[in-house]
Amino acid sequence: MDEGWREDRVASALRGENPAVLRRLDAGFAVLADAQFLPGHALLLGDDPTVRRFAELSRERRVAFLADVDRLAGAVEETCRTLDPACTGVDVELPGSGGPVAAVWPRYRWEPADLRDRSVRRYPEERWRDPFFALGRGHDGLRSALRAALDRSGEDGTAPS
Repeated sequence: MDEGWREDRVASALRGENPAVLRRLDAGFAVLADAQFLPGHALLLGDDPTVRRFAELSRERRVAFLADVDRLAGAVEETCRTLDPACTGVDVELPGSGGPVAAVWPRYRWEPADLRDRSVRRYPEERWRDPFFALGRGHDGLRSALRAALDRSGEDGTAPS
């Protein structure tokens, strides 16, 4: 597939051309992140490509976005604990720029001791860019499991337990 979808991930998701999309949610798109050195790392991308900051959303849209973050975090935690019992939970990050976006990071007991309880941003740059950890076909099982967990969480409006 053409890699042009990376230039505008939200617009390509709206067109149905972003292969990283797991599901369309109420206020955005749940997607798998490019770097999977912590398997299950996912993002919620706001669904309006003209909005540059979370604060630009109406209060109603901010609440809907945060509810979607909760839903995605629950699905990631459920899935990662099922696939790897070493998963200890998730971290959630809402950066201040780049459009409404939230990162959900599964955390694992097998992480290096000096990074396990610290911000994921402390991982060395080479981890983020290493082709070994790049999102690809090897993540199809993870993708399917996350989609199923998101579907379950949407059935009654609650996050998976």
